[in-house]
Amino acid sequence: MQNNSQKKAYIVGLTGGIGSGKSTISAMFAKLGADVIDADEISRHLVERDSPGLAKIVAHFGKNILHASGDLDRAALREIIFSRAQDKKWLEALLHPAIKDDIHARINQSTGAYIILAVPLLLEQRKSGHYDFVDRILVIDVPEEIQIKRIKQRDGNSEELIRQIISSQASRQERLNQADDIIDNSDQADTTAKNLQHQVKKLHHYYLKQSRSAL
Repeated sequence: MQNNSQKKAYIVGLTGGIGSGKSTISAMFAKLGADVIDADEISRHLVERDSPGLAKIVAHFGKNILHASGDLDRAALREIIFSRAQDKKWLEALLHPAIKDDIHARINQSTGAYIILAVPLLLEQRKSGHYDFVDRILVIDVPEEIQIKRIKQRDGNSEELIRQIISSQASRQERLNQADDIIDNSDQADTTAKNLQHQVKKLHHYYLKQSRSAL
């Protein structure tokens, strides 16, 4: 869907593979004053309990993709869509247009100096002409084995499924090749948080400077 609205802020597209730490790093930028728009957060809102989006998903996949509480069982849905390509396409066709509309609305409402736009499939969708309004691309980089370890701990998914998800996304090298900026989130030492904060703060000041020069 085309968007004819004028951009009101300098936009940094933040992306990275599954388990790279996009939410953690987005939160750090938010604490420094950046406006954060998170495509995953928008997606969760669209399929929350009793929402029209969830009703459509249940009608398509059945009630087995719900928890007893009525909330979406994301692990169960993930198992389905990464084993059946047509179901994955159906879900994307349902959610992606609504997510993009919400993103544009939030961009137009932004009053911050710059926006962090966190989109897991940013680079993949830019190939189709989407998100071409992004001024700069920030990639959160981690080795594949760390991705697998984190997702196992977070979601309890099998290694086979995690590798399927990773293979469906842009490769690590493809992301690095397209990055304007890179945050290394692979540090496993006790100083990880301090290291990340240093990287984020440095980029925050750079983005502030870039946003002012773009006015």
